[in-house]
Amino acid sequence: MSESTEPMLVSEGLTQTYLSGGRSLTVLNNITFTLERGGFLAIVGPSGSGKTTLLGLLAGLDRPSGGEVMLDGHKLSGMTEDQRATLRARTVGFVFQSFHLIPTLTARENVQVPLELRGEPAEERAQDLLNRVGLGDRSHHYPSQLSGGEQQRVALARAFASRPQILFADEPTGNLDAKNGAGIIELMMELNREWGTTLVLVTHDRDLAGRARRMLRLADGQVVEDVTYP
Repeated sequence: MSESTEPMLVSEGLTQTYLSGGRSLTVLNNITFTLERGGFLAIVGPSGSGKTTLLGLLAGLDRPSGGEVMLDGHKLSGMTEDQRATLRARTVGFVFQSFHLIPTLTARENVQVPLELRGEPAEERAQDLLNRVGLGDRSHHYPSQLSGGEQQRVALARAFASRPQILFADEPTGNLDAKNGAGIIELMMELNREWGTTLVLVTHDRDLAGRARRMLRLADGQVVEDVTYP
């Protein structure tokens, strides 16, 4: 991980509006915060509050209508699509609610994909990561042969394959029961502690959000609560 002292993530006046039925619809309004390297932030709020939209802007997947995002010291507005894609490949990991595993690849092959794209040795590291998430003996199974909790653990191993500096997780426990969901959060926290990976978790579950060190609560596209836990 980088030893830079500058923040991992800065959101400055972030705003997103869309045209809907000929009218302007504000989805996010003036979202401003700073997240230190190695931090663990949970973003919570009801459906429609702008959580997923905010995550996409913070990760550079979309461009805002106004404001600025600084990701790992890079001003996203000044980068081309290719430059942002390169930054994500080098810096960012993703975990989604619906796993997004490739069905024709085994668990280990799914984890190998980001490593192979970077031209790095893949097979041994992929197996090591599956061992870490408790699936060492399931590496040759295909996604259809794994439970939901197992598939999400494969997705988590894949996200950490290239040791990202920041991990964005969008409702990663949304399709899991309470036990498996808690296990996924524990794994994320363990990797956060061990590797210093910054975590940004979007969830509707306030109990899970309470595991983070900081919580932003959105309502109607605005931050209505910003809590740092001791």
